[in-house]
Amino acid sequence: MSILIAILIFGMIIATHELGHFISAKLCGIKVNEFALGMGFKIFHFKKGETEYSLRLFPIGGFCSMEGEDSGSDDKRAFCSKPVWQRIIVVVAGATVNILTGVILTIVLASMYKSIPSTTVSHFASNPDTKEIVASSYESGLREGDKIIRINGLKVFTYSDISYEIVSESDKPFTLEVERAGKNIILENVVFGNKNTGEKARDFAIKTLPKTAGNVLSYSLKDSVSTARMIWISLADLLKGKYGADELSGPVGTISVIGQASETGDTLREKTMSLLNLTIFITINIGIFNLLPIPALDGGRLVFLLIEAVRRKPIKPEYEAYVHAIGMLLLFGLMIFATYNDIMRLKS
Repeated sequence: MSILIAILIFGMIIATHELGHFISAKLCGIKVNEFALGMGFKIFHFKKGETEYSLRLFPIGGFCSMEGEDSGSDDKRAFCSKPVWQRIIVVVAGATVNILTGVILTIVLASMYKSIPSTTVSHFASNPDTKEIVASSYESGLREGDKIIRINGLKVFTYSDISYEIVSESDKPFTLEVERAGKNIILENVVFGNKNTGEKARDFAIKTLPKTAGNVLSYSLKDSVSTARMIWISLADLLKGKYGADELSGPVGTISVIGQASETGDTLREKTMSLLNLTIFITINIGIFNLLPIPALDGGRLVFLLIEAVRRKPIKPEYEAYVHAIGMLLLFGLMIFATYNDIMRLKS
């Protein structure tokens, strides 16, 4: 069942990405030869107008094949014949739609909450018998009613930022900027956890807001920004060596995580929310990753278009094709390596 759910989620994410390219190409008057979901052999296909639509065997990708996209063409409606600004729109449209899909799904998820989380401290962990506060952060100076503005210099948009930073940096003291009684206060050497047991974890609850349309929309937009920034930070940490190459995960690992998410929770509602949360992360992640200036990705193509816009002359198509071919080989190699990691983790 988890595999079927994963295929459906991947299919949705790929479809929205390729639809972004497809719709923007059509709006710009570009001829689309084929719109495909999946890779490999065609399972099902039909032609409507000038475009062939196909469903392919392996649900690990898809494409929107435009006339003159990778080579020259004399067709006036070819991708290469269009103004550079239109080609830029078409190239970034796929990733943009992925990110917008993530925002829409975040609104759906927030609408399922009973109340909307804030960034203000409500109360601290305490001993259930004596009612004594056992939160280390209280000992460090944090107080009820404090609105957390920054944590370790990171601007706090939503509660997700606080949770992420505490989990990723749990072995270090924190610097917090909080708003207290209308004034901003800096708290140094803040430690989170149970002061009696020494357990490192979030040790306070946060206040919630009523679930109004305004609160849902505001929270959703802020949380989408937080998710996007979290992905950028994770990518930067990976390049800095904070995470090892053996922690990279590919399609097999993602399917496993989706399966776990689909079973997280006691009720159907809780399981759906868990799955939605992961889907949001994946679709925004794919959108951002595709905009990275890596050959063969949309971001790599965007770089060539920006160079063309500046020098008012395109780079020779064959040179660009060579660069993208090398990038594609590297990406396939990375996917194979990540899949190997997934299989090794499943065995252990």
